[in-house]
Amino acid sequence: SKGTPLEDEWSTLRPNKSLLLAVCAACIGGTFQYGYNISVINAPTKSVQNFINQTWLERYDEDISEQYLTLLWSNIVSIFTIGGFIGATIGGTLAIRFGRKGTLMMNNAFALLAALLMGLSYPTGLFELLIVGRFFTGVNAGIGICVQPLYLGEIAPRALRGAMAMGTSIFITGGILTGQVIGLKELLGKEEHWPILLCTTCIPAFLQLLILPWFPESPRYLLIDRGDDVGCRKAMKQLHGTDNFDREREDMERERVNAIGIKPKKPWQLFMDRSLRWQVLTIILLNAAQQLNGINAIYFYTDYVFEEAGIPDVNIPYVTVGTGACECLTALTCGMLIETLGRKVLIIGGYTLMAFWCICFTLTLTFQGAGVWMPYLSMGCVFAFILSFGLGPGGVTNILTTELFTQTSRPAAYMIGGSVNWLSFFVIGMVFPFIVTKLQQYCFLVFLVISVLVAVYIFLVVPETKNKTFLEIHTEFQSGDKRKASNADDGPRTTLLSTPL
Repeated sequence: SKGTPLEDEWSTLRPNKSLLLAVCAACIGGTFQYGYNISVINAPTKSVQNFINQTWLERYDEDISEQYLTLLWSNIVSIFTIGGFIGATIGGTLAIRFGRKGTLMMNNAFALLAALLMGLSYPTGLFELLIVGRFFTGVNAGIGICVQPLYLGEIAPRALRGAMAMGTSIFITGGILTGQVIGLKELLGKEEHWPILLCTTCIPAFLQLLILPWFPESPRYLLIDRGDDVGCRKAMKQLHGTDNFDREREDMERERVNAIGIKPKKPWQLFMDRSLRWQVLTIILLNAAQQLNGINAIYFYTDYVFEEAGIPDVNIPYVTVGTGACECLTALTCGMLIETLGRKVLIIGGYTLMAFWCICFTLTLTFQGAGVWMPYLSMGCVFAFILSFGLGPGGVTNILTTELFTQTSRPAAYMIGGSVNWLSFFVIGMVFPFIVTKLQQYCFLVFLVISVLVAVYIFLVVPETKNKTFLEIHTEFQSGDKRKASNADDGPRTTLLSTPL
């Protein structure tokens, strides 16, 4: 039975319980793993270095040199980004071949293998297993951060697409926070517990293997890629409820008709497609800026700022947990605001605020000794910058990758965006220490310029995508190209013919 118009509108804005649980099931073994494995490696730094030194002494009857120990530890930490890059490059292909849900299920094999290898490193005395294990955690994270947002964007109804896709950043920040908490001395942060700590990456994998099979494959994938109309209807009924999926089904059917005879595109085909050039440029810039906007620099300076504020060394890990909780809270806030304010307002606002806090942080670090209250201003800037990042770039970037592309282009777009993100992550890890050494606190002026340029680009180029179908967004980009071409040629204004929506 049909409800009143008010009830129908409310039902579209209130997610079905099954949809919420499907989002959680996908995220726990997806981007949660990414966030968790970034932060959990920080706690056992000294313990693992002691293990490497002890193993080296037993093998070669001499202590390992400080330089070689640093090199081995750097490899353990940075190999994660190499694995992530490889995972991102294969994630889209796997999502086309095995489905979004199928790829997420298979991806847990990498997490379980990584946990096994890192757990065996201590009893076998092979620190090399830590490097291999971290590589596989990277592959797991790379595939997860590529395929999981794809799945979320395709299972959510149009009116809730942004809010549901925010599960990606909510679970990343939740993973970071969980890693920080579990790494505290009161839990698994003691020296003797580090092998167990690194093994805990298997827990989210087991949870996803237990929970995700109860939820369906992406309805869009079933209909458009597999031509399974019955499976699509069954999946939508479970995810959206029995009364409110007809309009979504019509949108999918239009996109299916539009994609007839078109095979899923490869990444290099996106670069050659002139109708997608602005979308491709947008995801490249946004994914690079997500790593190069200064958030890593803020975390680098966090301990120094907290020490200057007079916080004892033993308490700094607990304050760092506070920064993780701050980022997690902001992701949740962004999830509540995104369908009200829209993507464009949040991401431009986030980058603008980050630019402002870059100026403030540079000033407070420069005049750190001007007064006893100055370090506390620096602390305020740290939390304000993290809040601004979570409110905009941290939350919206992955959603835009979903929304700027149609079904045949989306997996390749995630492969491009993910690869750029991981490469930028690797580059900033390699280059940032040198930038800090040369520029010191003035490094934030570089991030200021990046934030301002990205905000201007989004304002000028990227349309608002809130509550629009994927075809409508695609048409809007093409219409912009047509207008520019028409103005350049001084010819008559042309109208793009597209599937009626």
